[in-house]
Amino acid sequence: MKRVRCPKCDNFITFDETRYEAGQTLVFSCPQCNKDFSIRMGVSKLRKQQKDENPTVESEDAGVGAIVVIENMFHYKQVYPLRMGDNVIGRYMKGSKCNTPIETNDPSMDMNHCVINVSRDKRGNLKYVLRDGPSYTGTFVDNQILGDNERRVIEDGTLFTIGATSIILKVK
Repeated sequence: MKRVRCPKCDNFITFDETRYEAGQTLVFSCPQCNKDFSIRMGVSKLRKQQKDENPTVESEDAGVGAIVVIENMFHYKQVYPLRMGDNVIGRYMKGSKCNTPIETNDPSMDMNHCVINVSRDKRGNLKYVLRDGPSYTGTFVDNQILGDNERRVIEDGTLFTIGATSIILKVK
């Protein structure tokens, strides 16, 4: 199943992409605002725009892990690679300073909600440290909210929540 976003009200519409071929144009009518719009099956322009706004990761940063985003409303899964240094996580908005933008309609997620810092410890092992942005709704790890200046070391499989969106850290 794929989702498309209404350009007028940002409402998501879900459809079965396996029924269509690449290059085919589909026309949708948004049930929320009645806006008619079309999409063309193929490469996402939004992904290309995000890549243009956020330069690619250097080769030495490749393979340091990823976050798996599970948006609670639709159970829609997204995977974003992490890089060495600060990974600023937040809601996607054109022109934001966030280098790990999440495509969501979650109004409780800030544009710069939290940060995962990836570094190496004294033994050369990767270390993942989570801190709040600061955000309006907070960042929760294991159902406990992070304090204003609190930093928490997280490991593979750690579940944390920003707004109404759950995220899992996956270490390679």
